[in-house]
Amino acid sequence: MTRQSIPLDGGLTGYLHAIGVTEHPVMRELREFTAGHRLAKMQIAPEQGQFMGWLARLIGARRYLEIGVFTGYSALSVALSLPADGEIVACDVSEEFTRIAREYWQKAGVADRIHLTLQPAIRTLQSLLQQGQHNAFDMAFIDADKPGTPDYFEACLQLVRPGGVILLDNIFLGGRVVSPREEDPPGVQIMHDFNAALARDERIHLSVLPMGDGMTLAMKL
Repeated sequence: MTRQSIPLDGGLTGYLHAIGVTEHPVMRELREFTAGHRLAKMQIAPEQGQFMGWLARLIGARRYLEIGVFTGYSALSVALSLPADGEIVACDVSEEFTRIAREYWQKAGVADRIHLTLQPAIRTLQSLLQQGQHNAFDMAFIDADKPGTPDYFEACLQLVRPGGVILLDNIFLGGRVVSPREEDPPGVQIMHDFNAALARDERIHLSVLPMGDGMTLAMKL
């Protein structure tokens, strides 16, 4: 037993991937392709993808909402874990990045269940609410611009059903959230304040995982 999570060096990370990550061949191909991308750091870790797919199966997710797609690995992770009639609404603003995502979704045979919207995510979320889709999603993942996170979360809290889960990525921001500095980008202070508020939010049941750059799970009560 140990009183705190141990740090993962390269060897232990490789071991974790060897025993704890079972990727679909197209997922592995996409991850390896994205590793050479100029913004590869935006890719979630494979253990995060494994966890997200596992969680989708655990809660019996059928409808999934994603804010921030990049090259499509996280959406693919969940899409492969949904039932045949499952549906994903994916939000992004980049045609360049999501063109890659579409290619790999098609290759994996799940493109028909992923509905991609290319516009500021808050517009898509507001549109869903205007359509009356309150409590219509089982799971949501927020991994986009950090200043927008509080607004994305509030919208997702209306769109996700009670008992559903909202996941938030990069909540540590490389450790900068602990003590934000004046010279940091505005998103650091915003996430520092948001994390503190979330810990007191009585609308959710919270768990924070030291996975990747920190991942928060918020189950809607």
